[in-house]
Amino acid sequence: MRERLQGNFEWLRQPRRMAILVFMALALVSTGCSTNPATGESAFTLFMSPADEVRVGAQEHPKILARFGGVYDDPDLGGYVAEIGGRLVANSEMPNFPFTFTVLNSPEVNAFAVPGGYVYVTRGLLALANSEAELAGVIGHEIGHVVARHTAQRYSQAVAAGVGAAVLGAVVGGDAQQLAQLGSELYLAGFSREQEFQADQLGVRYLANAGYESYAMAGFLEQLTRNKSLQEQILDDDLPDADFFSTHPNTPDRVARARAAGAAGAVRRDALLQNIAGLVFGDDPAQGLVRGRRFSHPDLGLTFETPPGFKLINTQQAVYARKRNAAIIRFDAVRRDETHPDPRVYLTKIWAPRLRLANVERITIGGLPAATASAQVSGSVDDYRGSLDARFVVVQFPDNKLYRLLFLSLPLSTAGLETDFQRMTFSLRTLSAAEIAQLVPLTVEVLDVRPGATTESLAAGLPFSDLKVERFRVLNGFNPGDQPVPGEKVKIIAE
Repeated sequence: MRERLQGNFEWLRQPRRMAILVFMALALVSTGCSTNPATGESAFTLFMSPADEVRVGAQEHPKILARFGGVYDDPDLGGYVAEIGGRLVANSEMPNFPFTFTVLNSPEVNAFAVPGGYVYVTRGLLALANSEAELAGVIGHEIGHVVARHTAQRYSQAVAAGVGAAVLGAVVGGDAQQLAQLGSELYLAGFSREQEFQADQLGVRYLANAGYESYAMAGFLEQLTRNKSLQEQILDDDLPDADFFSTHPNTPDRVARARAAGAAGAVRRDALLQNIAGLVFGDDPAQGLVRGRRFSHPDLGLTFETPPGFKLINTQQAVYARKRNAAIIRFDAVRRDETHPDPRVYLTKIWAPRLRLANVERITIGGLPAATASAQVSGSVDDYRGSLDARFVVVQFPDNKLYRLLFLSLPLSTAGLETDFQRMTFSLRTLSAAEIAQLVPLTVEVLDVRPGATTESLAAGLPFSDLKVERFRVLNGFNPGDQPVPGEKVKIIAE
């Protein structure tokens, strides 16, 4: 054993070889620096050249579109966003670089950029903006990330860390470590605090150079914070940073710095409102629609209703219904396996083969073959950790898909929820052609405020069952106590 250890550390007795490796590692850093076009400072970008950025951006673009619902189908709105972006690029340090601006068909409130000048804003973010200057602030911030080559820096640092580990492994006689597989998640992960500050600074600069009021960037950061608080009220839960703040860490000093750097200029509120009038708000029919306790999907031709007290959450992967500290329900779809076409066989052999299932039975739901079973599982629901009661339901639809319902409840809550779970299960059914025709999305509409109108009266017509005043205020950037001024334009949500 001692001899083997001595052999492994033989490298340490060879100063010449170790010095060469150390020199190589230092050379990577010293020769891998480039001049940041935005700041004139030196930046480590050895492992991603400008040509690499263009190539990587072109590769990632279709993946981004697939992940975020594709391009929003409104060429005029897309052209409006591209026009704002082009104006900002012309006032940046890279005025001739071919940026690409895309509006994503996603209800998330988000904006981000990938290497090669690909800048994205979601329709969810557009609905929340209250002036062209605010939208320009977001776009300018993303242009700043591209111009400053922040992704190239992060990628190069990550790869350099892998190279450093490999060099160290060689020195001590170990196997060289493989470099990490870095894909699109790298570009969507949060930037460092200093990179965010730098992108803010650049965005403010581009806003001012293009003639916009650059205070708007700080104002929209505050608007995003208000929206996050509203979503926590709607879902009755504290949310982790999501959407924009998950990729752009928010801190109070970010707002303070952006405000301190601001300057007066054009706001262009009416121009933005004119261009987003008719914008789809929330779910797109192609992604399924939530209306109160009911979820309907016109493309899939199905609908169901959740129990009272449950909040519906529609995601790209599944639909969730949640009652805090009591139960959570998941609804999703899988392609039917032709080797196991029977729902009961699928449930017992494929979906839950390792569980000790009880009460396994075939049932019929809406005239369709189905199966159900129960089991005990370990897991968590909100603050609870431990044993959970699980109810599995799988239904075979005519479109060669199996639709699944998974009910997870705290043992103390199960008895009181069983009837509600049964009602939800048997509410799952196909939609008629007439019902599908009536399923239209919510849209952003713009109204001129009439004399006598109040925040409360305008909010009363919103198609939501709760927090109408709070939703109206956040949508329009109103603070508590603010009232609309006759003749000004405000946003509402309409069916």
